[in-house]
Amino acid sequence: MILDQFKLDGKVAIVTGSSRGLGQGIALGLAEAGADIALVDILDMAESKAKVEALGRKCIAITADLSKKESVDTIINATVEQMGGIDILFNNAGIIRRAPITEFTEKDWDDVMNINIRTLFFLSQAVGKQMIEQGRGGKIVNTASMLSFQGGIFVPSYTASKSAVMGLTRLLANELGAHNINVNAIAPGYMATDNTKALREDKARNKAILDRIPAGRWGTPEDLQGVAVFLASAAADYMQGYTIAVDGGWLAR
Repeated sequence: MILDQFKLDGKVAIVTGSSRGLGQGIALGLAEAGADIALVDILDMAESKAKVEALGRKCIAITADLSKKESVDTIINATVEQMGGIDILFNNAGIIRRAPITEFTEKDWDDVMNINIRTLFFLSQAVGKQMIEQGRGGKIVNTASMLSFQGGIFVPSYTASKSAVMGLTRLLANELGAHNINVNAIAPGYMATDNTKALREDKARNKAILDRIPAGRWGTPEDLQGVAVFLASAAADYMQGYTIAVDGGWLAR
């Protein structure tokens, strides 16, 4: 039956940036589909952990600073030791800094790039090695952005990092596909999260954004759950290197 292809029973999924917002929503979607979850964040994950466990899934919380490459070993070792292996990696963690390019600082550049693309690569590299060693394939899903497709304003490091996420998704798919590892990405549209709080509170910007979205509303974490489960499941076994926009129609305008 086709719906069986979407089941994640017996799978172990790492979800970064999963203390709240989109990461929490993705973790819950994967858990509802049957996966056990390794949450990763530098913030408190108690709420996410309780929600996953309420669904009857096993869940661990790994505190890690994703601005540092050293966090990779912590994440891999804890997941393998406590969960028995890794089947799905969801690189969701990301930060944003806003300022005109004439005022943008080196720190704001480095902070964003370190989390959004540098550690994303090294974690994907390590998980890829683990999946190859396990010999049962796997799924890696990255969180891209509308700014993987567009330039934006006042967010140079975010645009650069998310453009890199889309390109790296293709590269990883090219190299890992031979090992039955699928690598794809989701590009969320304008979502009601902490990252967009300033935009939503700016009446003029909020109206301009909503006027362009055919769906007429900001997205929610729940809007990503369906595509997240799809890309993490056997239903997406022939999907490789693609970035799917979940944007309420923003890019169609």
